[in-house]
Amino acid sequence: MGPIAPCRACRGGPRGLSQLPSHSLHQSGASGRGRLGHLAPGAAPRAAPRGAAPRAAPGWYVFGKRAGQQPRAAEVSRGPCEGPELPSTPTPSTPAQRLQPCSTDGGPSSRHRLLLAQAWPQRRRASLPSPNSPKMPEAWLSYPGDRPALLAGSKDGGSERAGPRPSPTGVTMLRSWALVPLAWGPSPPSSVDPSGRSPPPCPQAWSHRAAGTFCLSLPHVGLLSPVLGTLGGHRASPQAPPAFSPTLCGSQGRSVPRWAGPGSPAPSASSVLSVGPAGCSQEGAPSQAPPSQPWPIEPGPADLTPASGSCCLLSLLPAHLSRVMALRAGEHSQEAANGLKEKVLTLDSMNPYVRRVEYAVRGPIVQRALELEQELRQGVKKPFTEVIRANIGDAQAMGQIPITFPRQVLALCVHPDLLNSPDFPDDAKRRAERILQACGGHSLGAYSISAGVQMIREDVARYIERRDGGIPADPNNIFLSTGASDAIVTVLKLLVTGEGRTRTGVLIPIPQYPLYSAALAEFNAVQVDYYLDEERAWALDVAELRRALRQARDHCRPRALCVINPGNPTGQVQTRECIEDVIRFAYEEKLFLLADEVYQDNVYAESSQFHSFKKVLTEMGPPYAAQQELASFHSISKGYMGECGFRGGYVEVVNMDAAVKQQMQKLRSVRLCPPTPGQVLLDVAVSPPAPSDPSFPRFQAQERRAVLAELAAKAKLTEQVFNEAPGIRCNPVQGAMYSFPRVQLPPRAVQRAQELGLAPDMFFCLRLLEETGICVVPGSGFGQREGTYHFRMTILPPMEKLRPLLEKLSQFHAKFTREYS
Repeated sequence: MGPIAPCRACRGGPRGLSQLPSHSLHQSGASGRGRLGHLAPGAAPRAAPRGAAPRAAPGWYVFGKRAGQQPRAAEVSRGPCEGPELPSTPTPSTPAQRLQPCSTDGGPSSRHRLLLAQAWPQRRRASLPSPNSPKMPEAWLSYPGDRPALLAGSKDGGSERAGPRPSPTGVTMLRSWALVPLAWGPSPPSSVDPSGRSPPPCPQAWSHRAAGTFCLSLPHVGLLSPVLGTLGGHRASPQAPPAFSPTLCGSQGRSVPRWAGPGSPAPSASSVLSVGPAGCSQEGAPSQAPPSQPWPIEPGPADLTPASGSCCLLSLLPAHLSRVMALRAGEHSQEAANGLKEKVLTLDSMNPYVRRVEYAVRGPIVQRALELEQELRQGVKKPFTEVIRANIGDAQAMGQIPITFPRQVLALCVHPDLLNSPDFPDDAKRRAERILQACGGHSLGAYSISAGVQMIREDVARYIERRDGGIPADPNNIFLSTGASDAIVTVLKLLVTGEGRTRTGVLIPIPQYPLYSAALAEFNAVQVDYYLDEERAWALDVAELRRALRQARDHCRPRALCVINPGNPTGQVQTRECIEDVIRFAYEEKLFLLADEVYQDNVYAESSQFHSFKKVLTEMGPPYAAQQELASFHSISKGYMGECGFRGGYVEVVNMDAAVKQQMQKLRSVRLCPPTPGQVLLDVAVSPPAPSDPSFPRFQAQERRAVLAELAAKAKLTEQVFNEAPGIRCNPVQGAMYSFPRVQLPPRAVQRAQELGLAPDMFFCLRLLEETGICVVPGSGFGQREGTYHFRMTILPPMEKLRPLLEKLSQFHAKFTREYS
């Protein structure tokens, strides 16, 4: 950072940046001359006389470089800070003005970069690539309403960083991705070419271009300010932030009026606002405060290249970001302001790959559903009386009664004194005694071995043999887990290696269960998408696998292929012929196979049948049976039991290298053991009552068959009702617990969603939730082909609620279509 000029305005000598909380920081021009206007609260901006002390409004300042220029240190100096005015009326023909990143601390060795972009309306959805893509394309930004937006963030070695970071000079730089609205003036300046070419800079701006740096001021914007970072000790209080009237710096010392809120008329050309408290204008007259409601935003990285040479101050309107992030950043800024030691673990210092994890099934729309439930409890009037959570496959949360026999065995294991009670059947008591005998200290409260209770692993092996027609299963190849998700993550962790172009790639189906994309992001692996064929009931096509693999090899090393059968969220059941083709493909291309088979008991279509990958692989014979590596997964959360909360599951590995299996055992040992109650319920799931047992009639006829028969009826009803609704198309729900219908959205609805910075199906699902109380997950959270829109809805609600739910959803779609047609 360059030298700091004396601050006569504060009656002080030379100051460090941390001591300049209320002064604008500007770069020096080539001549090192210039002036700053004094912006006092409630007063119009005016130019300070030459030679006078520089004074300006409080703000946050970040630095970057222009095309072909090296980053240079910035300094407080009396130099010109007048650049070309920004377009004050959004014009679709005006291109985005994009700025190159530069060093945040001015040092040539800094690896931290700040990305900023000012985008005027392009009516295009942002395409925000992965930061680890080999070549990140340019990204156009979405924007709220007809207002431009600013995307800010940083990169460090290919990974996003977030949160404010104090530089060695004392400046706390912006380190968060944020998409926030900009203000604009009453009319575009004459210097802007309607053809979209970059406007020529004003004469005073040439020195700025020669210097090779630019300056941005981010005025005080309430809760947004602690997230953006502060200049030294200047910080907004998250509890009661004062709002400032933002301005844009234009040529001839003019400023641009701030936006007055949604639906407000454009300010007159003669309006000149100061930087002062909200509601205070040049003449001292009150004005409308910015909106308090948040705009939905989509954070993400972008590779930005220069498109214009403007040098200006950008003003931001208040944006309501995450409360958690705002609070964390506020605390961080307060510590910096008080000179306290910075926290060791911050958003900036934490694992960057964890920040990349997303899980749509429990994403923002589900959080909004929780808020609506709270509002209903508080008596807030809504157009519905309850929130129906059709977003997740949690059978018991949707009203399914637990199966009796598993709960009896679990109760007896947890409280062995009940073994003397006449209220429990003898077969449940025998099962509980057998399990307790296999547990350490004959107690469920003891640790089991890391791979799970040996007796239960043997029961799982016998279950697999019965399922697969007598094909042997080795208990030593079976690892019990905390649900199937835990086992999937363990196997992926074994597979992921490399950096750059040697990073592990994993082929996953699109649409996919977001566990896979989340885990791959956390491990810094490469997600390789292959698309299921919606026109053929979500069939898996080997030709599509080959396309995905060929393209992936340009930037990663594909090592594994994941198949979900029956499908989540698509509900298809793959044929045996398809499974054979997939196994041949994996063998030829040397890919490890992951078979997610947690819905193997959930097959409803009469023409469909579940075939395990283990069975098909073995029956294919050499070389596949002897060499193809496979991991298959199962769980107690699905099927007919629906015991999601007890977290029980397993993985069986086939043809895994013996040394790698030892490493897997070591990895499992670090986590001690899976929950023993989940192991008990898994044992009952794989070894249910036999026909000769007293519990069999109730278990088999009254409960298991009833649950599966009702699910089959719900699957058929869902398909029928959706396909009768205009603009909705639903493939047959052959298995699993979900429908994944495709919805037609009017172009105006798509455009409105883009204006709000939302995926179109997210916009549809949010409106559905707000108006009907139905919570579903947008298809964009699972992946889908470009230009198609879906949502995932579980078929688990009780039949008496499911039909009205489906009809209400269809009616809403019709209303939504009329509204935006």
